[in-house]
Amino acid sequence: MSAPRDLRAGIRHGLAWSSVSSTVLRLGSLGVGVFLARMLSPGEFGVYAVVLTVQTVLMTLADLGLSADLVRSPDHERRAPTVATLSLVMSAALTLALVIGSGTVAEILGAPEAGPVLAVMSLTLVVAGAGVVPNAALQRDFQQKRVFLVGVADFVVGTTVTVVLILAGWGVMALAVARVVAQATAVVLQFVLTRRRLHLGFDRLLVRDILAFGVPLAAANLLSWALLGIDKIVLSTLAGTTVLGFYYLAFNVANWPMSVFGQIVRSVSLPAFARLAEGRRDTSFATALAPVWTLSVLAGLMLATLSEPLVGLLYGARWSPAVGLLALLAVFGALRTPVDLATAYLLARGRSGWVLWLQVGWMLALVPLLVLGARTAGGTGAALAQVAAALLLVCLVGWVLARAGTDVAAARVALWPPLLAAVPAGATARGVAAFVENDLTALLVGGLLGTLVYAALLHRWFLARLAQARELGSDGVLGTADDAPAEPATDGAGPTPVPAPVPVRTPTKESA
Repeated sequence: MSAPRDLRAGIRHGLAWSSVSSTVLRLGSLGVGVFLARMLSPGEFGVYAVVLTVQTVLMTLADLGLSADLVRSPDHERRAPTVATLSLVMSAALTLALVIGSGTVAEILGAPEAGPVLAVMSLTLVVAGAGVVPNAALQRDFQQKRVFLVGVADFVVGTTVTVVLILAGWGVMALAVARVVAQATAVVLQFVLTRRRLHLGFDRLLVRDILAFGVPLAAANLLSWALLGIDKIVLSTLAGTTVLGFYYLAFNVANWPMSVFGQIVRSVSLPAFARLAEGRRDTSFATALAPVWTLSVLAGLMLATLSEPLVGLLYGARWSPAVGLLALLAVFGALRTPVDLATAYLLARGRSGWVLWLQVGWMLALVPLLVLGARTAGGTGAALAQVAAALLLVCLVGWVLARAGTDVAAARVALWPPLLAAVPAGATARGVAAFVENDLTALLVGGLLGTLVYAALLHRWFLARLAQARELGSDGVLGTADDAPAEPATDGAGPTPVPAPVPVRTPTKESA
């Protein structure tokens, strides 16, 4: 019984600190985003969006699934030197390639002015690659308090450098320099907190096993980030950086639910699912989905219905073209959280290859919709394409979860109550916003009344599901409705046991 109790304590401790970390850092990022929106033009925002998209995609490729492999492996200490070497070599190679080709890449993406900024930002790749081992160690041991400290240091240093350089007239280059300095600070602090040094080594016997898990996961993560960045690239090429600037701000705001709830859930869901998920009718996903989905729907609903006073209050009148985009992208932002939870569940059951194919399916659906939407309706068309592709992805995820052994019927039941409660709650919030002229009053009163209606309709159902989720780490409470073992993984990586994987780090932070 001691192991489940220790797991439950670790999950609760991790959730508490992840909640604090996500909330504090998101509020801080909100303040910085407001400052940047007041200081930079939409066109400059668009340039930075192009740079950040390229950097984030390459950061995922540089990781190569190595940090997740360290966390999931019982012999992580033996693997650490080999993983450190692979990570550093890959990230250094990508840094060099991007420095050399930054001008060409910027031209291809329709933002030639982004070339020098992209070259500077590429230095974050090699810096982050050096910190893969201590980062994985913090995640593996549920050290969310220390992760929070690293995040705070990253944010404070990055924000300070950004503000100083922006006021000094550096423009978009200030964001790139600040990102490099903040990334270096975070990696150094990770080494200090884990009491580790950079230890390189190479064991050829381990490389095949490491890459067998890491490559499909890295490819899936790469596709995931590419999917979140392809819209920026399409808009930059077809509509210009100014349209992209409005879209980029709306996209970041719309993804607040994912940034907060997703970070909280990711920090503990993979280790928890890895220990609990088994059998052909496993209910652990449905149990975790109910409270996560309830909060995601509420956040997306309030962002969509109150987008006009929110944008007006925080960013000013010149950003008004982002209002309609935010209303649409809020739906996409709400859908991302349960999809991310499903991804964690599949990884915990060793289906990294299945995660990859989900991303491929999403890409095949999204790209043609984006091109069509951007050509016909600019940013609005791109936003509609995101929503349509996300809905198709949810259907595909349900089919894949059923094959993985999830009780999909129970998960489906958990989706409907929040959606039904959203109708009167959204009408209430929107009605207030329509009749109140002051942005702050409309935001506060509309948000409060809409949330109260939502809570009144769901509070008993939500509390019951939350109580089930709290028992996720207890022995015998959750797990399976059928004791038969699940079918072995056939995703190409082989039937690999997965004690406790964790998602790949996301070293960058959105500005808005």
